[in-house]
Amino acid sequence: MSVATATPAPNETETPLDRIRRVITANPSVLPTIASVVIFVGMVVFGEIAYGRIVQANTLSNLLINNAHLIVLAVALTFVILTGGIDLSVGSIIALSSVAGVMLSNAGWNALAVIVAMIGIGALFGVVSGILIRYFDVQPFIATLAMMFLGRGLASLLSTKPERLGEESPIRWIGVQLKVVDGPKVNDLVITPAVLIAVIVVAVAFFVLHRTRTGRTVYAIGGSESSALLMGLPVHRTKVLVYVISGSLAGLAAVLYTARLGTAQNITGIGWELDAIAAAVIGGTVLTGAYGYVLGSVVGALVLGLMNVLITRDGGIPPEMTTIITGGILLVFVLLQRAVTRKRE
Repeated sequence: MSVATATPAPNETETPLDRIRRVITANPSVLPTIASVVIFVGMVVFGEIAYGRIVQANTLSNLLINNAHLIVLAVALTFVILTGGIDLSVGSIIALSSVAGVMLSNAGWNALAVIVAMIGIGALFGVVSGILIRYFDVQPFIATLAMMFLGRGLASLLSTKPERLGEESPIRWIGVQLKVVDGPKVNDLVITPAVLIAVIVVAVAFFVLHRTRTGRTVYAIGGSESSALLMGLPVHRTKVLVYVISGSLAGLAAVLYTARLGTAQNITGIGWELDAIAAAVIGGTVLTGAYGYVLGSVVGALVLGLMNVLITRDGGIPPEMTTIITGGILLVFVLLQRAVTRKRE
């Protein structure tokens, strides 16, 4: 006969540090996510001490506005990586969707139809990737690599020069800055509809992953696909779905980015898939699947965005150092993830 044991209530004298230690002990997979939060806070403190004017409204506003598309991409890659897969096509989808969207808008298409078309292009690429992986047993790396070349080639066929979105296009409204708090001088808290859309995407993704059967299936696939099948979970359908979600969110990221800059070209998005993967990994999503959090990926995206801000503020650090620093941070988190997974094993 089994005896149920109740979880002891937290000690009232327990300090916040003790609570964090208890959470990490109970669930070691949160350690990389907590580490990313600590790094982000440390970067904020360092930036404020070294350069000043980091902890203020306009810096926070610019950080969110400039990285809204990266946050959406990080959410997209979180879904895929949680299943143990990868999606290298999101950068090319952004290039193709943005160029096609601007050309359709300038041809007189309705703004809503253009947005739907841009997201639809991404969804179509996701469907093809999912079918290749599910029905033809192609490795995710190869399938999405093929889609990456296809997307970039189609974008180059459409146009090899920058395409400018019309000044009167309603799509531009998505990138319009809206003042929330009127601060002293230029220290205003502003947002854009793109930031609000990114927040909604994060909220919906969090709900799907942690409150629905689809989310539980995503985590189960990453843990053990064969076990998920034995449990009767819709594994095959979900594997296709995560790539459709990834492609659709890449198309949405193209909408947000195009609305902010007002231009599109075939070289847009080169390397962005790696930035999105880095954001997800820095945020605590384990590359082997099963462990990770959407909110952690958001923190990872903000870490990369803040790193660019600090390098720009310094002025003496070459821009090329951004890639080197990103690689170093990524390596540290991969090693940390490996240590966590070994401990769980």
